[in-house]
Amino acid sequence: MTSPHESHHGYIADKDAYLRRMSRIEGQARGISKMIAEDKYCIDILTQVSALTRALQGVAIGLLDDHIEHCVVDAAKLGDEEAAVKLKEATDAIARLVRS
Repeated sequence: MTSPHESHHGYIADKDAYLRRMSRIEGQARGISKMIAEDKYCIDILTQVSALTRALQGVAIGLLDDHIEHCVVDAAKLGDEEAAVKLKEATDAIARLVRS
């Protein structure tokens, strides 16, 4: 049975998929470290860094989408103040993603 706290998070339905994606991302990061340790060609390493960045951005966009579809929508049902808080969280998260 799911506790009330767990059901609060919008990503919970896709938790296993997120964990699999993060495991692959961890493997990519370890692979980049290994490439550096083995003195691989700079451009090849940069290509892998770019792929890792895209993978992390994909996770971030998915989590943001889940936040909006679940947390923001639920807050909007509770009232203007709750919705404003959740929208501000989403806006702040988007700003952090854009800066990174």
